[in-house]
Amino acid sequence: MQFLTHPFEPFFDENSKILILGSFPSIKSREENFYYQHSKNRFWKIFELLFDCKLQTIYDQKLFLKTHHIALWDVIASCKIKNSDDKTISYAKANDINVILNKAKIEKIFVLGKIASKYFVKFYPDVKFFELPSSSPANMSYSLEDLVQKYSIIKEN
Repeated sequence: MQFLTHPFEPFFDENSKILILGSFPSIKSREENFYYQHSKNRFWKIFELLFDCKLQTIYDQKLFLKTHHIALWDVIASCKIKNSDDKTISYAKANDINVILNKAKIEKIFVLGKIASKYFVKFYPDVKFFELPSSSPANMSYSLEDLVQKYSIIKEN
């Protein structure tokens, strides 16, 4: 297990209204320097289906996020983790979400997956959030259609 520090900045601007938080970037996301880049992660596919668009490049993804006022980051700033397996996370330290909350007009916070939610509650016990199922390929208890249905709450803003 390696001790790693989150390698990239939160993605947001002052117009962001929705904050989506994962746990910690996968190996592939760390290599690509942006969120949810593993080809089997269903995150971008969910948003393609929800918003009827194509998000094939990181540029497309960033433009989509800005257009829909969505901020992305992760709950964990540094931790020990084996490969990309959230279940192996230990010695986690929090990202300071106030970096975003103090500059953007965040109305709702969504945390993806049980492990990210566990750490979010630990680090921010008084902050209201909505837990959504992880889009990770490790979470096969949800079909893509189930995930799209669950994530549709994001579009209700």
